[in-house]
Amino acid sequence: MFELTPKQIVAELDKHIVGQDNAKRAVAVAVRNRWRRQQVGDEIKKEIGPKNLMMIGPTGVGKTEIARRLAKLTGAPFIKVEATKYTEVGYYGRDVESMVRELVENAISIVRQQEREKHEAQAKEYSLTAVSSIIKECREKDLLAKEAGTNREPKTSDVNATKDSSDDRMQNVPDLGALFSAIGIPQDKIPKDVTEIVFNVFSAGNSENKSSSEPAPDSDPDAGLFKDQDDDAGCLSGRIEQGVPDSSTDSELLKEIRQRPELQIKQIYRDLSEGKLDNEVIRIFVKESKQLPFVVSNAVGGDGDDSDMQSMLENLIPKQKVQRKVTVAEARKIKYEEYFERTLNPGQVNSQAIELAENMGIIFIDEIDKIVASERQTGADVSRQGVQRDLLPIVEGTTVRTKYGLVSTEHVLFVGAGAFHRVKPTDLMPELQGRFPIRVELTELNCDDFVRILTEPRGALTKQYIALMKTEGVNVSFTEDAVNAIAHYAFEVNQTTQNIGARRLYTIMERLLEELSFEAPEMKMGNVVINAAYVSERLETVVADDDMSRFIL
Repeated sequence: MFELTPKQIVAELDKHIVGQDNAKRAVAVAVRNRWRRQQVGDEIKKEIGPKNLMMIGPTGVGKTEIARRLAKLTGAPFIKVEATKYTEVGYYGRDVESMVRELVENAISIVRQQEREKHEAQAKEYSLTAVSSIIKECREKDLLAKEAGTNREPKTSDVNATKDSSDDRMQNVPDLGALFSAIGIPQDKIPKDVTEIVFNVFSAGNSENKSSSEPAPDSDPDAGLFKDQDDDAGCLSGRIEQGVPDSSTDSELLKEIRQRPELQIKQIYRDLSEGKLDNEVIRIFVKESKQLPFVVSNAVGGDGDDSDMQSMLENLIPKQKVQRKVTVAEARKIKYEEYFERTLNPGQVNSQAIELAENMGIIFIDEIDKIVASERQTGADVSRQGVQRDLLPIVEGTTVRTKYGLVSTEHVLFVGAGAFHRVKPTDLMPELQGRFPIRVELTELNCDDFVRILTEPRGALTKQYIALMKTEGVNVSFTEDAVNAIAHYAFEVNQTTQNIGARRLYTIMERLLEELSFEAPEMKMGNVVINAAYVSERLETVVADDDMSRFIL
């Protein structure tokens, strides 16, 4: 979607958002400039900075909706954050650098999805061949046990192979002191019993995982698909080799069973690809990670690297194989995901994601006016002013440390938005104001805008309620005078109470159709026409009473 022209971006936004042409144009140009920068030479590319913009307008006029639709429209990493959830460094809460970490996470999701789409055909082929092999072994095992009338116990050597000595397990326990020190957590902050807990977790994980480790896949995704499938088949009590009797008679029986049509791998593969075996139940082994029995908490702040440290420790715990009984359809999904887990290169994905976030990332900061401190800087106001100071270097361009690597924000596009009811954009720090050079004002919505909102967008409220009632067998239709009446009441309530813009339409529509929504399941079938009289009957009393409208609408 990077190649969309500004006109095309505005046209797409027009399908969902009414009015606010200036804001749409400004956002479209800013997004297009991201693509233009990628087309210039390397020397000038470094000098071209992002054209950050500030959207100013009352609540409910489309600021957030523009950001939400833009996120779906563009393929670039995009996150929307609320400025009010951040606090100054040193105060309990989230620090502003966490928005960059979220942007990188979003970029990684995009890159992983792109890689999955490239190798989707190979992953499907892998899942088909892998599950076909498991089904064959399961059927062979079941038939052998049924024909021979025996079910041998697992070999002693296989049982003993799963045992590890305590010395071997101890060697795999990480040095927690060095690990915590590397991320800036002093030794005295580590819980006293953390080493013992981690040792117990690693011991359990290693003893389970020792006998079930799998070799890495070949460079060719389609090569060696069956070489470790005996670990995945879990039919009856153990592997098929453990159920094979030793006598020559039983060996002949095994040969005869393997010649049966239902055990031919090509036929199984064909039936599986056609979906004929989706409901068949098989047992397979899947890898599962153990979660730490404690929560890692950093020093003052409560955010930062807490989640990074938690996931780091969990990744150190060896994965163990557990047996699960699943349908063939579920097994195919498990093997489908397993293919990507084995073939995707995390280092390559991370490096591509960081580059994508740095050059194409967009961060939408909503409610930015709420971090403006009042004249008396006391209590929370101190933290608000501090958030501005912490936000300034992020917008100017700095390097943020994430668990995937260092990320520069020098070319990340920032879009700020706020109502600015009680404060003005000039009340922000001058340095921060200068980092949002493009300003666009969004206008208040009038009655005509409400009529368009109710009818024009693809997901208009009237269309939503028509679709919802149709599920109950009730056909609802809105006349033109009914839409005009709804828009009139919404505009009138906004003028007499708090103006919340288009969000008022949600409360109006819910109040209007409350009775119909309640009675619809019993109506089963029928046609309901919503006209101006219907609207007036259910809304006139509430709207006329100012006190009631304040609480109900």
